[in-house]
Amino acid sequence: MEFDYIIVGAGSAGNVIARRLLDAGKRVAILEAGDYDTNPDITHLYTLGALWHSEQDWDYYSTEQAGASNRRIHLPRGKVMGGSHALNATIWVRGDKWDYETWEKEGCAGWGWDDVLPVYKSIENFDLGGSETRGDTGLLDVVEGFARNPIQEDMLAGAVETGIPFNADYNSGNVEGVSRMQLTVRDSKRFNTWHAYLSPVAENPNLTLLTGALVRRLIIENGRVAGVEFDLNGERTSLRATETVLAAGAINSPELLLRSGIGPAAELQEAGITPVHDLPGVGKNLQDHLLSPVIFTTGAKDVPMGEVAPAEVHFFAKSRPELPVADTQPLFFSVPMYSQDYAPGEMTGPNNAFSLLGGLVRPQSRGQITLSGAADSDPIRIDLGALREQADADALVASVRQCREIGRSQALAGWEPTEIYPGPEVADEDLEQYVRDSVVTYHHQVGTCKMGVDKLAVVDPTTFRVHGLAGLRIADASIMPLVPTGNTNAPAIMIAERAAAAIINES
Repeated sequence: MEFDYIIVGAGSAGNVIARRLLDAGKRVAILEAGDYDTNPDITHLYTLGALWHSEQDWDYYSTEQAGASNRRIHLPRGKVMGGSHALNATIWVRGDKWDYETWEKEGCAGWGWDDVLPVYKSIENFDLGGSETRGDTGLLDVVEGFARNPIQEDMLAGAVETGIPFNADYNSGNVEGVSRMQLTVRDSKRFNTWHAYLSPVAENPNLTLLTGALVRRLIIENGRVAGVEFDLNGERTSLRATETVLAAGAINSPELLLRSGIGPAAELQEAGITPVHDLPGVGKNLQDHLLSPVIFTTGAKDVPMGEVAPAEVHFFAKSRPELPVADTQPLFFSVPMYSQDYAPGEMTGPNNAFSLLGGLVRPQSRGQITLSGAADSDPIRIDLGALREQADADALVASVRQCREIGRSQALAGWEPTEIYPGPEVADEDLEQYVRDSVVTYHHQVGTCKMGVDKLAVVDPTTFRVHGLAGLRIADASIMPLVPTGNTNAPAIMIAERAAAAIINES
C-alpha cells in the first residue's frame, strides 16, 4: 500500500502531525520503535525515575565528557507511544520572546514571537482560561491550578525572600522570575500528545500505526526519498509514501539521515557509508540544558509527596546582569534527585530529602552526533560538549549557589533543612568541581538538523523540507537552531503544528 505520508516517531511532534494530516483526509503511516504506554510508571509523574533504563528508554549515553570529569552522561529518551513526553516531568514552557526573535534573526524568517504565539494558544487547553497570551480551546490540557505541595510553596517563598521576583505566568513571553509550574496533566495523570491528539483517532481507516517498528534507513531514488526500511518482528521490511516526515527527535532524526548517507560527506566515508547527499550540518549544533543538584534532608518533619508532581516550582534568572535573557532555570523537586554516575562515587542519601537543582539553559557549548561505523549495530556517538565553554560552568555554578541560598532561607527554616549535597564542607568558591562531577542532562537535546539558510542549515524554515532532497521533511526538536530558554517539549509541539499546517497548505 502506498501512503501519502510516513511519519517516523510517535512522540510529542509525530502524534500532532499524524492527527492533523488525518483530519485533512490524508493516508498516514506512523512508525514507532517502542510499544504502547502500558507501563503504569508512565501514568504517575512521581515514578518517572523508574522509567530510566526501562524498556521505554532508548537509554543513550554521551561519550566521555571532558568538561564533566570525563563522565558519560545518561540521556533518557522515550521509546514508547508518546515519546519523551511519556518520560518527562510534563513541564509546559514556551520559552522567552527573545528566543524566537533570535531564531528569526539567525535566518528563520516567520519564527518571531508574534508568529508562534497564536500557534501556542491554539494548542493549549489552559485551566486558568484564555487571554491575549493564553489559549483554552486546544487539545492539550495545560494545568496550573492543581493542589500544591506545602514544601514547594515554601520553596517559592524562599526564592522571593532571596530577591527573585514572582512571575505569575512565565509563558507570557517573559520567563524571568519564580513561578508555579504549568503541567500537561489530566485528572492528575500524565497527558501527552499521544493521549490528546492521536489516540482519539487511532481507529481512523486512513491510519496505519506500527509499534515495534525500528526505522533503519530512508529509501532514496534519484534525489527523492520514496519511503523507509525498518525492522518489524525480526524482519526487514519497507513502506513507501509520497513524503516522509522525520519526527524522531534530536538524536534519532540525524542518526537516520547519517545512516542513509545524508550528512557531511567526508565523515560518512570515514564511517564506511557511501554519501548520497552532502549536507554538512547533519548531527552538528547539538545543544542540551544541564542540571546540578543541591539536596537537603529535613529534621522537623518529612518532606510530603505532592498530589500530582514531584516538581512544582522553577525560576529563571540571569547569572550575569548584562545578559539579554535568563540563562539559568533551577527547578525544585520534593524528592532527592541524586546524580547518576557521580564522579567521586555513588551519590546516595536518605529518601526524606528535597532537591533544588541548578539549571543551565543558555549553553554556549555545542556538541555533535556522529556514527561509529556503517553497521546497524555500530552505536552512534553523542558528544554533548557539556560545560566545554567556561562560561557554561560559571553560569551553572552561579545557579547552584542561588539554590543553596534558597535552601537556607527563612521560608524553609521550619523544615530544619540540612544540606547533604554539595555538603557544608564544599565552599561556594569550590563549587565548580562539584558541578563538573555531578552535572546531568536536563533532557532537552535540540539543534542537530537545524532550520535556516546558512551552510550548516539542514531544514528550510518555511517548508520543513530537507535542503536539496525531495520527499523529506523534518519536524521535531532537531530543527531548533538555538535551544529555547526552558523545557523543549512545548516548542517541539508548536513546531509540529506549524509543519502540519505547511504540509496541508502545500497539498
